[in-house]
Amino acid sequence: MAHKAVGIDIGGTGIKGAVVDVSTGKLLTDRVKLPTPEGGEPQDIVDTVDRVIKKLGKISKREPVGVCFPAVVIKGRTLSAANVSKRWIGLEAESLFEKNLNRDIHFVNDADAAGYAETLYGAAESAKGLIIMTTLGTGIGTAIIYRGVLIPNAELGHIELEGGDYEAKASYAAKEREDLSWADWAARLQKYYSALEAYFHPDLFIVGGGVSKEYQDFLPLLTLDTPIVPATLRNNAGILGAAALAAGK
Repeated sequence: MAHKAVGIDIGGTGIKGAVVDVSTGKLLTDRVKLPTPEGGEPQDIVDTVDRVIKKLGKISKREPVGVCFPAVVIKGRTLSAANVSKRWIGLEAESLFEKNLNRDIHFVNDADAAGYAETLYGAAESAKGLIIMTTLGTGIGTAIIYRGVLIPNAELGHIELEGGDYEAKASYAAKEREDLSWADWAARLQKYYSALEAYFHPDLFIVGGGVSKEYQDFLPLLTLDTPIVPATLRNNAGILGAAALAAGK
């Protein structure tokens, strides 16, 4: 296992990266962030990632590079696309990056990377058993980790409740769109997390996304048997998780 790796987090508005000490979860460089190119086209994003890596300094070709991305990723191929060009759907993304950057790349879903990072370095560092990470934002991203092993590409934000895809009602975007109070939004989250609890009986829920900074306004309103805690790694979670997975941590 490598002791350090590069982590790159591709989002709809920004692409950020850093060199990570994967044994401790500490950043070894300043975090570099560049805007995501308008339209989110594959080649434009690859070129921007190349610029981010170059801004991190001299990176050996042998140094692992992990890239997390808002899509279902199967064997390096992106099967969906969130807030980026639809040309990513069905694309051999990992191969595209490796060819253009002339280095090996480990490509992974962004929620998976964030959830894995939280189990290694964050809110679930000392937790055991089954952990479900949820990110509340434009939609609901999820990650499942069982005894330290990531079960990739869980799309639990799309479970059907009340006759439809429930992230349309329970995401933070739904709260903002409908101008819901914290209490009204928490009532929807209660239905969502109760369903996950009934299906999986996890040992811990972790709640991420930008709204997790305001967790005191809504998490105490939930009544669950499973402990539920806010994520702690914030904007570094994707970088840390991508780097750790690339390094074989």
